[in-house]
Amino acid sequence: MRLGRGTWRDLAMGVRFAFAGGREGWVRALLTAVGVGLGVALLLLTTALPNALAVRHERGDARADTNYGEHLKRADNTLLSANASTTFRDTDIRGRDLEPEGPKAPLPPGIDEFPAVGEMVVSPALKKLLESSDGKLLRERLPNRITGTIAESGLIGSHELAFYRGAEGLTPDGAGITRIDEYGNPNPTESESDPVLVLLVLVVFVVLLMPVAVFITAAVRFGGERRDRRLAALRLVGADGRSTRRIAAGEALAGAVLGLVLGTVFFLIGREVAGSVEMFGQSVFPSYLNPSPLLALLVAVAVPAAAVLVTLFALRGVVIEPLGVVRTAKPARRRLWWRLLLPAAGLGMLYPMVGQGRDGGDFNQYMVTGGVILLLVGVTALLPWIVEAVVARLGAGAVSWQLAVRRLQLSSGTAARMVNGIAVAVAGAIALQMLFAGTSSDYTKDTAYDLSRAQMQVSVPKGKALAPTARQLAETRGVRQVYAFDEGYANDGPGDDANWARVTVADCTSLREVAKLPSCRDGDVFASHVTPKADDGSSGSQNADDESTVAAKPGTKLWFDTSEDPEKPTSITWTVPKVVKQAESIDDPTGYRRGGILVTPGAFPARAATAVRGQIYVRLDDSLPDAREYVRNTAARIDPNQEPMTWVSVKRNDEYSSIRTGLFVGAVCVLALIGASLLVSQLEQLRERKKLLSALVAFGTRRRTLSLSVLWQTAIPVGLGLLLASAVGLTLGAVLLKMTDTPVRVDWSSVLSMTGVGAGVVLVVTLLSLPPLLRLMRPDGLRTE
Repeated sequence: MRLGRGTWRDLAMGVRFAFAGGREGWVRALLTAVGVGLGVALLLLTTALPNALAVRHERGDARADTNYGEHLKRADNTLLSANASTTFRDTDIRGRDLEPEGPKAPLPPGIDEFPAVGEMVVSPALKKLLESSDGKLLRERLPNRITGTIAESGLIGSHELAFYRGAEGLTPDGAGITRIDEYGNPNPTESESDPVLVLLVLVVFVVLLMPVAVFITAAVRFGGERRDRRLAALRLVGADGRSTRRIAAGEALAGAVLGLVLGTVFFLIGREVAGSVEMFGQSVFPSYLNPSPLLALLVAVAVPAAAVLVTLFALRGVVIEPLGVVRTAKPARRRLWWRLLLPAAGLGMLYPMVGQGRDGGDFNQYMVTGGVILLLVGVTALLPWIVEAVVARLGAGAVSWQLAVRRLQLSSGTAARMVNGIAVAVAGAIALQMLFAGTSSDYTKDTAYDLSRAQMQVSVPKGKALAPTARQLAETRGVRQVYAFDEGYANDGPGDDANWARVTVADCTSLREVAKLPSCRDGDVFASHVTPKADDGSSGSQNADDESTVAAKPGTKLWFDTSEDPEKPTSITWTVPKVVKQAESIDDPTGYRRGGILVTPGAFPARAATAVRGQIYVRLDDSLPDAREYVRNTAARIDPNQEPMTWVSVKRNDEYSSIRTGLFVGAVCVLALIGASLLVSQLEQLRERKKLLSALVAFGTRRRTLSLSVLWQTAIPVGLGLLLASAVGLTLGAVLLKMTDTPVRVDWSSVLSMTGVGAGVVLVVTLLSLPPLLRLMRPDGLRTE
């Protein structure tokens, strides 16, 4: 359908009113543009996220240094790469020791030449940390001279801590050492997606974007009452009803287009700021945040179109006459039936996928997205009706209460629009919290580590004796106790059909951590028996005496494999002493019950030292904040290529943890948008009521009364919105849990925390709006020209 010349003329006139209509026109246009711009900036950021994630993944693949099982021989194009990663105060540091074996050895992405022995190339963030006072302990672990920095192409984030260090004497059969002839994965494969994780990602995106869309639609309606009065003046000079609506649409279009410009500016500023910010351990380079051209074009078209449609929709029930606007009369009562259709349709779209879970097939992404959107849009449709129905029944009270209630009764729709974004965000957050809480057990595992007995574990490198290594760790600052074990296996014969036994070598103090001993002194040998215990479902529990298939009887001859080369097997024999004491196995610090043979150092042959491998459990002094760093420094001196294991009580799936992190980062951005948009909306409301407030002050109304009335005007719709959001969020959360075939369980603490966060944002915005409110409450505000 072609637009006539009159239509274009009316739209152009609306644009002129927005920018050339005096202070009122450009202030309203600016407020609209700021509100729309904040939403557009977040939408552009969202459209850039897929590209950012893809680039991070590509950068990670490009620097992969594994040969994927391929056996490579030394050549002039091979490189030995040893894992030297470490951790500093819960932050991972990626490190590699490099030894080129020829002039054509592949360079890692981001560096121009290999560092020499004793030198290293570091990321800019690591260099900054090492040069700061906070990096004193880390400098002890990484004392090498810094000769350069890793370029952006070799890092996945601006705050990533990484280094490459020169090395010599590496062997390809060493722990964590590989020989490669190129970087990267030559045969990348797509892993099969987990339907539940896909569902989580979809819901996260919808929940984070819906409040943005709600705020954009609310922003284009700023100053609606004053605009309608201007339109009435246009009717007085001869414009008809259709023309006035087209002029209003043009005015909204101008604000939306200006909002697009401001949104682009906000996004570009935020894009640069993103390079200097780290959130929840994640960072990006500004170059990562390039929106998809197609999605950016969709935003550029959808926002102005939405502004026009929302304006026309808002004017559908307003009769603009030459002598005024018939909005000042009692508005027609809102109808409920069509508002209930939206959430009902959403539930109808989600219902066919109930019970599918992980084994029932993939979820239909379009139905999931559509169903969640309809449920959340149902919040925005139901809230105005609920606010209108409740405030119509509110009665007498204090003067501030009466002023607030009367204002809400006259313009309940404006109050509901201010709260819609908060309500949608809270409803979505409650549903997500329920979904995460319900599915967390599938992606978290109890490690069974006893953190009251030890908190770290250090592996003794090959060729190092257990006792002096344990002594070195025991003398480390922040260490209270160490439990050291040499562990290995012995057979009762050299053949493949021989029976085997687990052998644990340790002093009496350490052995008492794994078994109940009748008595113990150096030179004793024990036969440890595992008694079954009730299965507690933990990963470290051992419930059967399957640690040994050979009886530890006196005089039994056992063989230890001491081979250095698998192709040249060697072994030594050991005869079990005449006295073997009986011991009952107990949970060791890892939660494991070990059976087999327990041997004190005095009874173990020194010739069998290469047949066992040392493990040391470290108990820390929790009162010393950097106790773990001291242990890591000592471990680095023992073996630079072995990172001590830090025990945790629960381990999460990496992809699941990434989705949670993405949710938190997105929630912070959306909450910032909510707060900023609410503040802009609140200031716009106060500006429209400037003369009314001035008149009330001139008649003697106390400022305290007016301030309380403004607070009540915010608190009443916010309270109703949060109640509705809780109901919708619980419903959506229950449906999502049913879809994943997970028992429905309400985490009330999360529900209360989400509603509390929403109320907190509104409270902060209200407090920030008090200073301009006090400035507006002056009698001279009635002055006019």
